[in-house]
Amino acid sequence: MAKLPLPERGQPLDLSYIYQMASVINDLSAQVSPSNYKYVTLDTPSSGKQSIKASEARIIGGFVSLVSSSTVNAANEKEFSYDFSSDFAYPPIATATIVNTGESPTEAGKDISLSLTSVTTSNVKGVVRFNTSGEVSVGVNIMLIGIPK
Repeated sequence: MAKLPLPERGQPLDLSYIYQMASVINDLSAQVSPSNYKYVTLDTPSSGKQSIKASEARIIGGFVSLVSSSTVNAANEKEFSYDFSSDFAYPPIATATIVNTGESPTEAGKDISLSLTSVTTSNVKGVVRFNTSGEVSVGVNIMLIGIPK
């Protein structure tokens, strides 16, 4: 976006400067226009679909370290929890993915299942199941998108 130069004290406002001001205001207006693609719609379990401006949505990205250079057995499960500030009006939409954090991913680190068990306005809980025995170093990336209070 264009940046408008500040006038000097006592500088007369001429047509050129007023034209620059109008151009910058129009550029700003175009960036914040209420078009459909600038809204976020979230389907909340308790209140159905809710829509807000994308700039007003709350997005949180988090990481939980699960195991670091540890040996796991097939069918072992490990629970995890991620706390965040409770400034959501409804439980947010949450996704989670496994991240191999070791230097080189092992077969055991590649064969993992993840399930979220609970999503509240301040916490996400889940469980990770190791399907293959071996040494692993893994964590969980968590993405939350919600409507603030």
